[in-house]
Amino acid sequence: MSLKQDFALMGRYNQWMNARLYAAAAALDPAELRADRGAFFGSILATLHHIHASDAHWMHRFAIGASELVSLDGLRTMVLPELVRGITYPDFAKLRVERESLDAVIVAFTEEADDAIYARTLNYTNTAGEHHAKPFGLVLRHFFNHQTHHRGQATTLFSQLGVDVGATDLSVLIPDASS
Repeated sequence: MSLKQDFALMGRYNQWMNARLYAAAAALDPAELRADRGAFFGSILATLHHIHASDAHWMHRFAIGASELVSLDGLRTMVLPELVRGITYPDFAKLRVERESLDAVIVAFTEEADDAIYARTLNYTNTAGEHHAKPFGLVLRHFFNHQTHHRGQATTLFSQLGVDVGATDLSVLIPDASS
């Protein structure tokens, strides 16, 4: 499997998992969604916001670093959300729309990009103002790993409320070798 195929699978997995989490969140009472549960970001909503905000920052960096990719055109001038620990996004419905939109871009990006892009260096500046030059593919791997880590925190919070978000394993989306 090439990096292109691997990252396209991860893009679809990201979209699939976020749809599951947001559906579960939409079924909660707004107070439960915003309640501080003692987690790293406090609430389920703040955890979902952190994942979205981080994804937006990384996707913006990818858009700048791969300026030839049409799928990322809309991200180059986007206003980036704040990365603040514990903030509660004020409007779940708006966050959900933004999440769905960003997930569609992530899928399109992973379908458009190729191994040559993943092999090059990504130059970026983080939110602390520090400049980095790292292998693009490895940074994209971090991007997907970061999402999975925090979605695991969110699924734990849902589980503590008795909400089963269903299967969360990437293996659900991996096609059988016989097909």
